[in-house]
Amino acid sequence: MSLKLVIWDMDGTLVDSREVIQTAMVGAFERHDLPPPSYEQTRKTVGLGLAEACAQLVPESFDMAQLPALVETYKQVFVERRTETDFVEPLYDGAVEALTARRDAGWLQAIATGRARRGIDAICEMHPGLADFFDTTWSADDGPGKPNPYLVQAAMDAVGAEASQSVMVGDATFDILMGRAANVHTLGVSWGFGKSEELAKAGAHSIHHEFESLNTELAGLPFANLSPETKES
Repeated sequence: MSLKLVIWDMDGTLVDSREVIQTAMVGAFERHDLPPPSYEQTRKTVGLGLAEACAQLVPESFDMAQLPALVETYKQVFVERRTETDFVEPLYDGAVEALTARRDAGWLQAIATGRARRGIDAICEMHPGLADFFDTTWSADDGPGKPNPYLVQAAMDAVGAEASQSVMVGDATFDILMGRAANVHTLGVSWGFGKSEELAKAGAHSIHHEFESLNTELAGLPFANLSPETKES
């Protein structure tokens, strides 16, 4: 039986982390007396490693020797927000159903995220049973980050899947570029951080605006009959 592997991004694809990421970024910048980035600026860096994301957001006058301190402050603010009693990073509506459908159809499933390993653990603890869907998970702690193809290749290697048997699902241009660099099929989703036109420009094979159409396309693959053109549904 031929393997089928779906590699999921986490932030903006399965988990709605828009509020906490922006809050943490603004808080970190303010504590360092830096002009805080707008959401529009922040969203374009999501998916990169944290240090690289911060480096893209600081003003030109910033002393880059202070970047590690800014990164640590972001982590501190993020943890502070996470420990507030009302805090939740919700799964997008339809995410569990999509994961369940792939599992029930015999697919292997992986995570490839710019989060640290403890970030994956925190989400799985917040949503009991979520970890059970994944055969392997890969984080920013494990090797070169997006858009380098390392995380996708590592996920495939971990389960013994080939690129022709694998598909990357993500909401950010870096997800699509990573998948393309690993020579896997790429599906963009528009409900997270990336915009449809950005995902198309990055090379997404198709772009979905709801889980229903994403599920339909995933269920309809074999990978051998994929079209190189971008389509939306």
